[in-house]
Amino acid sequence: WYYKYKKLSKLKLTKEYKEKNDVKLIKELVLKNKMKYWYRMITMKLKQNWIIMNHKKVLRLMNKYELLSIIRKKNPYAKIRKATQEHNTAKNILNRKFGWLKAFEKIWTDISYIRFKNKWIYLSIMKDIATWEILSNQISDSLALLFVHDSLKDLEKYDLKWALIHSDQWFHYTHPSFKEWVEKLDCIQSMSRRWNCIDNSPTESFFGHMKDEIDISECDSLEEVKIYMNNYIFEYNNERPQWNRK
Repeated sequence: WYYKYKKLSKLKLTKEYKEKNDVKLIKELVLKNKMKYWYRMITMKLKQNWIIMNHKKVLRLMNKYELLSIIRKKNPYAKIRKATQEHNTAKNILNRKFGWLKAFEKIWTDISYIRFKNKWIYLSIMKDIATWEILSNQISDSLALLFVHDSLKDLEKYDLKWALIHSDQWFHYTHPSFKEWVEKLDCIQSMSRRWNCIDNSPTESFFGHMKDEIDISECDSLEEVKIYMNNYIFEYNNERPQWNRK
């Protein structure tokens, strides 16, 4: 029993030492990213640095040492905002068919509200369904149709003939002008069913993670926000890991 106790004590000390080292690595990443990353992102960031650690272990250690980030608040405007149908809607051609596709074959588009200097600014994106790359982004301080048109116009550099452009039924996308712009690109328009945003859920997911990770409080103007967002989206497209896509 003496030797068994001695062996177990040694093993316990080894585990405690290893745990302290693991916590130190996790804490460095958590503090570096201002407590904004959840355990899955920390696991992937560790892997990028050639440190393999099980995500369950990362979660356990983050729980134990109170390193978990604060879960973002639900958007109160999402519950009260009503989809407007000022014009005709398009058929839901996408219909949750996200399977393996070619690049530029199907594209999501959506608009998000971002709080900046006690007012709202708006971000319009175009996201490729196959690669999840953000193909285009535009920021505006008004909800005028033109900034959605500019994000669509940015797609002219790609070969989008017969591509499907899918959106919700927000008035920007039901407006006749948007339909004309889509037709000029030789693309096909598709829309989610009313009050059902599951077809557009990956864009909502992007907006949610983006709002957790960005910090535009140090920006002084809309132009600085645009530069900051362009840098963030470049990092999202080229460096940020994706859990479900390995």
